[in-house]
Order: sequence, then C-alpha cells, then structure tokens
Amino acid sequence: MNKIGFIGTGNLAASIIKGLRQNKSDYELYLYDVFPEKADSLAKEYHARSCSFEEVVREAQILLLAVKPKDIKSLLEELSAYPLTGKLLITVAAGIGIGLYERALPGTAVIRVMPNTSSAVLQAVSGMVRGKHVTDEQAEAGEKIFSAVGKVLWVEDNKINALTAVSGSGPAYFYLFTELMAEAGVKLGLTKEEAELLARETLVGAGRMLAEDVRSPQDLRQAVTSPNGTTFAALETFRKEGLDRIIWLAMKACFLRSEEMEGEYGR
Repeated sequence: MNKIGFIGTGNLAASIIKGLRQNKSDYELYLYDVFPEKADSLAKEYHARSCSFEEVVREAQILLLAVKPKDIKSLLEELSAYPLTGKLLITVAAGIGIGLYERALPGTAVIRVMPNTSSAVLQAVSGMVRGKHVTDEQAEAGEKIFSAVGKVLWVEDNKINALTAVSGSGPAYFYLFTELMAEAGVKLGLTKEEAELLARETLVGAGRMLAEDVRSPQDLRQAVTSPNGTTFAALETFRKEGLDRIIWLAMKACFLRSEEMEGEYGR
C-alpha cells in the first residue's frame, strides 16, 4: 500500500509529507485541497501529484484525512458516494472519535492518529487508534507511515484526548517556554540574537539528553541541580510560583477542549 492520498494540505499534512520525503520513502503521494494552489505548491516541492478529489479517492490506497474538525462530516458525506472497499482511511483531525467515521462509512477501515508537527524533522510521536474493520496488513501500513516520521504508540480511542494534551499540543508548550526564556535573557542583558540562540540550543540539547540518556527526567534534573546553587534557585522559584499547577491547568484545558470538540463535531 504505497499510494497515499492527502485530503487537505495544511500545516500538519505538510509536515507529514515533508517527513516522508526526508525519510526517502518511496510512497506515491496524491494531494487534494479545496485551495488548489496549496496542493500545487506542496506537490512541486515534494515530488507529489496535485489532483482532483475524485482522482485522489480513486488512485490512493490510503486516504489521509487532514481537514479541520468542522469539515469532517461534510467530507465523510462526500466520501460515502465513492467505493472505498479495500482502502484505509487515516484521520488526523483532533476531537473526533473513531466511531463517527465508522458510522458514516460502514465497513470502512479507519485509523485515528494524533501526530504532531515534529513530523517535519522525523521526530514526531503519534498516538494511533485502530478501528474495528482494520486488517493486520492495513495496521502495519498505517504504522509504517508514521514510523517514518517518528515514533508511534497504539492506544485505545478513549485515551486520545489525554495523548493530545501531552504530545499533540506539546510542541507548542516547549516553543512558548523557549520564547519566554529568550525574552528573559534579553531582560538580563543579552541581545535578542544571543538569547534566542542560547534558548533554542539549550532546548535541543536537553531533548537529545532525554532521548539518548537512560536516566529519567527527574534524575537528569537532579544531576544538574547543586544544593543551593544557581539551578536550584531557579527551580525553587518555579516551585514557589506554582509551575506544576500551571502546567496541570494548561494540559487539563487542552484535554477538556478535545472532549468539547468531540461533542461539537462528533455527534
């Protein structure tokens, strides 16, 4: 199953397409978007084929649905007019349970995925939910796609909102933290360029340590925190100002919004 059709070519789809090409995978990619110029641009950049909706559904063995959640119902109605036997649908829309797809397209194989935009640098982590009509071959094909752009974790559908709060939206948390570190560096006397370089590279280095060192995040933190030292002073301030509660409230808000979206778009 090496023919993938992308329906929707926004940021997330673009990051997956970029990742697949950087991985030098041999997939044939078919791109459709309601704004043809977006699909045309990506197709030229990543050696894909920009085509009509009818063509992408006809040619692709795997259809990757990458439209906004509010557009999923109308898309499923449109897809219901086409023969989908033997095809695999992969949805990356947030906040819509897999049951909606299976009710709208009875008998169709559906995998729900919550990736993140780190697909573009082959460092994504994608939560995957297997629908009841998905064969072992199709599950393997879906996993192969997202393994090409990072790591995958198969979960139950009722865990996907929690996963969204951690990894789906997670990159933005680290971007914000890096942004705030750089701003603080400027206030402390660094130039904007110096502060941004230091903040970015510190995040990259810490990420590599987390990925390659066998120690837990707690152990790594403790290893760089001398008693009553400079790092200790910063971490104590985080603790006293309630960083743990802020993080909990932010991730809970993400989780609850995911559940709200299921109510808004999943009925």
